[in-house]
Amino acid sequence: MNNWYNNAIIYHIYPLGFCGAPKFNEGGAVEYRLDKIIDWIPHFKEMNVDALYLGPIFESVEHGYDTIDYKMIDRRLGDNESFKKICSALHENGIKIILDGVFNHVGRGFAKFKDIQEKGQSSPYCGWFHNLNFGGPSPCGDNFWYEGWNGHYNLVKLNLRNPEVTDYLMDVVNFWMDEFNIDGIRFDAADCIDFDFFKRIRSHCKGRNPEFWLMGEIIFGDYKRWANPEMLDSVTNYECYKGIYSSHNSKNYFEIDYSINRQSGSNAIYPGIVLYNFADNHDVNRIASTLTTPEHIYNVYTLLYTMPGIPSIYYGGEYGVKGVKANNSDDNLRPCLDLDNIPDRNEKLYQHIVKLGRIYKAYPALRTGSYHTVIIRNQQMLFTKELNGQTVYVALNLEDRDFDLNFSTSSQNLVDLISGQTLNINNGNAYIKMPPFSSMIIVEDNILNEEPAPAEEFNASETEIVFGGRYRHYKGGEYELISLAKHSETLEELVIYKSCKDGQIWARPKQIFCGTVPDGQPRFVLL
Repeated sequence: MNNWYNNAIIYHIYPLGFCGAPKFNEGGAVEYRLDKIIDWIPHFKEMNVDALYLGPIFESVEHGYDTIDYKMIDRRLGDNESFKKICSALHENGIKIILDGVFNHVGRGFAKFKDIQEKGQSSPYCGWFHNLNFGGPSPCGDNFWYEGWNGHYNLVKLNLRNPEVTDYLMDVVNFWMDEFNIDGIRFDAADCIDFDFFKRIRSHCKGRNPEFWLMGEIIFGDYKRWANPEMLDSVTNYECYKGIYSSHNSKNYFEIDYSINRQSGSNAIYPGIVLYNFADNHDVNRIASTLTTPEHIYNVYTLLYTMPGIPSIYYGGEYGVKGVKANNSDDNLRPCLDLDNIPDRNEKLYQHIVKLGRIYKAYPALRTGSYHTVIIRNQQMLFTKELNGQTVYVALNLEDRDFDLNFSTSSQNLVDLISGQTLNINNGNAYIKMPPFSSMIIVEDNILNEEPAPAEEFNASETEIVFGGRYRHYKGGEYELISLAKHSETLEELVIYKSCKDGQIWARPKQIFCGTVPDGQPRFVLL
């Protein structure tokens, strides 16, 4: 459970759309459109993103899932050298890279397939493709028949039972790991891929890097058939994707609570599996266009960041970008975005998601804690995440009016991290009035403290870091600064300091330790 990916926030980009690339690859000059990712790195960091998951980036005919060369960056995006620089920049900023492994099928321009078109039965690659035979023509006019993925004959299904094919794909993975130093693979159409291939690729990748992440696209079925100690680390959680939007649209939190408890509760059917959660992606209508009540989008993302699993944001989702399928096309789901000119950007949503990212990083119980339902109603929900004595309460109110939240607690002090409001506690009963369409993340030990100054106002030199120095907190307590450390999961710098009163050891993010409180005074002053 301590792997980086089980504690990660993932940002998902569909590169060809994100970069505004031409719909078809006509050859010609290389265009370095993907370099724009470097300009987005500060944005990723503000959102506390740990890993960037990129959809298909290798040379293809059209949409990227019709690969023609697994070892060449699509010329509409750049070249191998430019992508190496992108990967280096991401890694230098603590952001890992996950690539889309389209290993179930290739495009008709794939060299081995073209060899069969030219040489017929004398081609040495006739065994590379699933159910290829010369008993009749293909729908595309070839003098042989082959199986296309899901009936799409521009996507030629590979024969993953052929050792030559799997050897070739292992070589491809080695190339990606060696040349670009990638940190994981998302497997497209994982439900169509042979189990033995997954077993082999897991052994191969984990042998090279035990922290390498393997995630599969699974839409239906028993997730543990693919996510298990012999195959993949995780799969796409389409069950909860549906439950997230449906429970809000139908005003029925019982639906998502049932799915979460089924998957991850006390009688979990997927024990030990950390699923990949999302509110939308490159294949489904965007959540901002799916919700019938726009104000529910804030609760959607609170739920995404607090429910069991790995939260991911599809590019533009942090600003409420809309998009629906039209005329049997996914183009509207995959727009070209300019970070400085997002149309109809929802800045309130963005700030909410930034805050959720900070909270997610500060409280390990939110990342990998156990899930327990406390209150479940049609339009209200309260659950806890618990880990190593840390309890976080998450409350959701999707109703269009106030809700009086009451629950039993052994805590003496509780505060909502989102609003900063404290709860009233009387004889073991906590109470707070929740506004309409709101969510709360309630804790006892508010280690985030007050909001830090905005980035443009922050000055790390306001408080000098002196090892062994004695500091006074703005509330009066005095502390000795012991050391600086790095968070083992997020690499965030932490100040380690000791209370001069009782000797207790504390840790606080350096940016917060060195920052100011809302009235402008330093949080800590060196004496």
